[in-house]
Amino acid sequence: MKRHAITAAAVTGLLTGAAMFSSPVVAQERFITIGTGGQTGVYYVVGQSICRLVNRLEDSDIKCNAPSTGGSVANINGIKSGALDMGVAQSDVQYQAYNGTGTFDGDAYPELRAVFRVHGEPLTLLARADSGIETLDDLEGKRVNIGNPGSGQRNTMEEVMDAKGWTEDTFSLASQLDAAEQAAALADNNIDAMVYVVGHPNGSIQEATTTVDANLIPLDGPAIEGLVEEYPYYSEVVIPGGLYKGNDEDVTTFGVAATFVTKASVDEDIIYQSVKAVFDNFDRFKRLHPAFANLKEEEMVTQGLSAPLHPGAARYYRERGWIE
Repeated sequence: MKRHAITAAAVTGLLTGAAMFSSPVVAQERFITIGTGGQTGVYYVVGQSICRLVNRLEDSDIKCNAPSTGGSVANINGIKSGALDMGVAQSDVQYQAYNGTGTFDGDAYPELRAVFRVHGEPLTLLARADSGIETLDDLEGKRVNIGNPGSGQRNTMEEVMDAKGWTEDTFSLASQLDAAEQAAALADNNIDAMVYVVGHPNGSIQEATTTVDANLIPLDGPAIEGLVEEYPYYSEVVIPGGLYKGNDEDVTTFGVAATFVTKASVDEDIIYQSVKAVFDNFDRFKRLHPAFANLKEEEMVTQGLSAPLHPGAARYYRERGWIE
């Protein structure tokens, strides 16, 4: 009896061991977080769209979320600190962070890596029709929302202010509302003008122009021309007329591009899979926001990128023949 009991136990052990070795290994899920922007802006849509496509990947253990954040500068700082894995940032902010200039003066971040460029983003100046603002110079002495600290519009507006020799004291009020608050502030007559670096058409601009008479203001002249000539990430942009109530004419301004960034230490496979999710489903991605409608794959992977490509992104682009 004792010998039979030992034999049974041994058989049970062998069967258990065999089951352990033959069972499929369950992969542990990998969670990634993408920094976006205010919920009314296109950055939020970019991050949410990328996550939607990543989460649809078959046979993938990657799970993605894209919370609302303070915007470009906040996203890069979040990537640096490890709070974010990836994020959306203006092309000028990407340049400044990598090279240690502008907002990141003396604090270069050589670990920053580019993934791809997204849509173009003009600096958009919108003023109440009753404010008397018709040009950039008319902002002097007015109540202007210059953007919340950490946002792309604040960064670009500060470049404009430096070029004009302005400080916050140039305005009667230099408010620091975030993107989700400024349209209501304009409608409620708490500010005379707001700035927004954003792709068009945009919900916040539509909200403002449908609740109060407001005009898009051209951004041109020697100071703006000097910025475009000096910095490679800026270019002249035209906002088409007819996108917003009461604004039927084209408006000339200048702008940057939205870019998708990460850091060198993020796993190559995670970036590869994220890029694959977007470009293998590119037509679906382009339908997720009107600002994406005219995107072209090869331009997205070669233009507006100031930091080196992440190896995971570069691997996918080489497979597609877009880069060497």
